[in-house]
Amino acid sequence: MAREPDPQEVAAKIAEIEGEMKAIGLWQSEPLRPEQYQFQKAFAMDTMAFPQWLQFVFIPRVKAIIEAGGGFPSKSQVGAQAFREFVMWPAYDVDAERLVRLLNEFDAMFGSE
Repeated sequence: MAREPDPQEVAAKIAEIEGEMKAIGLWQSEPLRPEQYQFQKAFAMDTMAFPQWLQFVFIPRVKAIIEAGGGFPSKSQVGAQAFREFVMWPAYDVDAERLVRLLNEFDAMFGSE
């Protein structure tokens, strides 16, 4: 049985992810258009770019779970998607190696082996 991730460890990882996104220029200062939140596909691939999903959906959702003391999902695959976005089919002219590593570390906090 998998142990529940420590909320403080999750919060620290999210802070690292946010900091890295800012450091490599993937953090956007302008808000999304309201219709961009009406996504149907995983990682909101139908309405926003992956870095936007990280910033405007993923990070706020994780922070909300921490603040509410809620339960975390049983698994996470955000690192695998980051690998696809930044390594397999790179669509961004940034060095995202550390960001991908941080997102994989986030995934490793969830689920059981």
